[in-house]
Amino acid sequence: MDEKHLTELGTERIPRLLLKYAMPAIAAMVAASVLNIVDSFFIGNYAGKNAISGMAATLPFINLATAFGAMVGVGAGSVISIRLGQKDAQTANHVLGNTITLNILIGLLVTIIGLLGMDTFLYWFGASDITAPYAKDYMQVLLLGNIVSHSFFGLNSVLRAGGHPQTAMYCTLLAVALNCVLDPLFIIVMDWGISGAAWATVLSQLVSLLWQLRILNRSAEVLHFTPGTYKLHPSIVRQILAIGASPFLTNACASLVVLFINQSMRRWGDTLPIENGGDAALAAYGIDNRVVFFFLMIVIGLNHGMQPIAGYNWGARQDHRVRKVLILTMIAATCVTTIGFLTGEFFPHQVVGIFIKDAPEVTAIAARGFRIDVAVFPIVGAQMVISSFFQSIGHAGKSIFLSMTRQMLFLIPGLYILPLWFGFDGVWWAIPLSDLLSFFVAVGMLMWLVRHLRKRNETHRTT
Repeated sequence: MDEKHLTELGTERIPRLLLKYAMPAIAAMVAASVLNIVDSFFIGNYAGKNAISGMAATLPFINLATAFGAMVGVGAGSVISIRLGQKDAQTANHVLGNTITLNILIGLLVTIIGLLGMDTFLYWFGASDITAPYAKDYMQVLLLGNIVSHSFFGLNSVLRAGGHPQTAMYCTLLAVALNCVLDPLFIIVMDWGISGAAWATVLSQLVSLLWQLRILNRSAEVLHFTPGTYKLHPSIVRQILAIGASPFLTNACASLVVLFINQSMRRWGDTLPIENGGDAALAAYGIDNRVVFFFLMIVIGLNHGMQPIAGYNWGARQDHRVRKVLILTMIAATCVTTIGFLTGEFFPHQVVGIFIKDAPEVTAIAARGFRIDVAVFPIVGAQMVISSFFQSIGHAGKSIFLSMTRQMLFLIPGLYILPLWFGFDGVWWAIPLSDLLSFFVAVGMLMWLVRHLRKRNETHRTT
């Protein structure tokens, strides 16, 4: 990133700047979501409903692996944004070097633990004797490529923070395009089944990772690989992990929540008047999760676009620009989740029917669940933006708290209490209820920050 691009973060009009940084991130996130949808389409239509259920059983692991990747990638990206805002490129390059080392070490640790405890984990995650073989075939390939996935997503965050949002987008688009080509080749032509989808994911990410490494190896860039920066520096690691703790806990909690959801789906799904109701319910949740995640990924893309702008201007103490980018991002996110709400309420059967054939019981469960899942979806976008905003300005503790309230304080108790009153539907209703309660908490914390900034500005003017 050259000096001109660094300066524009503090001087360019916020709407234009957010559009420039958010659109590539949104395109990358949508592409990643499309990748999940393509995987689900081929698995559901060519490997069957048991394979879809098996893939759903791996979601807690996928979220947990993502949690570690986000801890390093997003944490490093936020630190780099703030350092570049302070004109400290040397420290930013040290952060980049430490990011590579952390990704390798943590990725390897997750791989080893995952492979050793795979059978136990899969049954915890909701797999049955019928679906466990499918889940194992999928999960073991992802574990073998875990370091690649960690590094790929981590360096994408760094590229965005370093002023290359378009390049980060192109890297993701390349991975998605390759995956879409490899999925039918591995699943249908080579008849690898569900493991073919996993191999397609890992190999496509490896190609994009090699491109990222080439870009960040250019010494002409302000942010680039520098000899002597790969040895872990305690102060840098603490900064990365402190800020990255928020997305880590968000995704780790998501992993735990999906585990509880899977278990609840299996337990209460077995009470439905259909054969193997638990497996059918788990497959339905796997489909709904992919659809809902599509809209959430757009919001995440908006947040990724907001973060370097908010982080830079916070470091430069330009509070009016920080406030403007926050408001604009919240409005955009609310529009996105409102579209998701309308889709779920008016077209649930049409959407979920894309993913599976010859399983009407799964389609019926997924359609009803989709409609309930998005019942309060319009407010979810604003809540996600507020949580991400606190993270981007270095208030990791507040961001962590917001993530914990939604997923741990509200959702998990709801998964146990509501089914006692509403039966199987109660599992679904726990999701929008937790969204509603966490929204009010997020708004309250944002109002506190606004009052704090006003007092700080008043103090600054009087001194």
